[in-house]
Amino acid sequence: MLKTILSISGRPGLFRLVNRGKNMLIVESITTGKRTPAYAHDKVISLGDISIYTVEDDIPLTTVLESVKKKANGAPVDIKAIGNDEAVREYFAEILPDFDRERVYTSDIKKLLTWYNQLLEGGITEFADKDDAPAEEPETAPESEQK
Repeated sequence: MLKTILSISGRPGLFRLVNRGKNMLIVESITTGKRTPAYAHDKVISLGDISIYTVEDDIPLTTVLESVKKKANGAPVDIKAIGNDEAVREYFAEILPDFDRERVYTSDIKKLLTWYNQLLEGGITEFADKDDAPAEEPETAPESEQK
């Protein structure tokens, strides 16, 4: 789901990929629905390609956003109500306890929470693709007795 949601450096908000043109992408703002081009010189990154540093390994953004949704009960997160930078880091530690405290900056956490709120505002509440979910093993029928 997040593979087609884009962040464009220098532009506020998140964008949905609509179409590809020659040397550009046609993107649509998630919140306003306004379509604009994103050119080859713009720094564009898919939210599906972002991960968060942890002590052990990197965790995909989809997993972190699902954890934020679970903690916030599917409601938007009021970043200002959380408090100062230390309070934001403590809040994030409840979501992802083993995040790398040296490599994940407070500004990164605030950006992630802002993206979460923008996705909710744009009507996107499911962050993980159906393909990303672990496939359930099909039940095998008991083998019939051979005669």
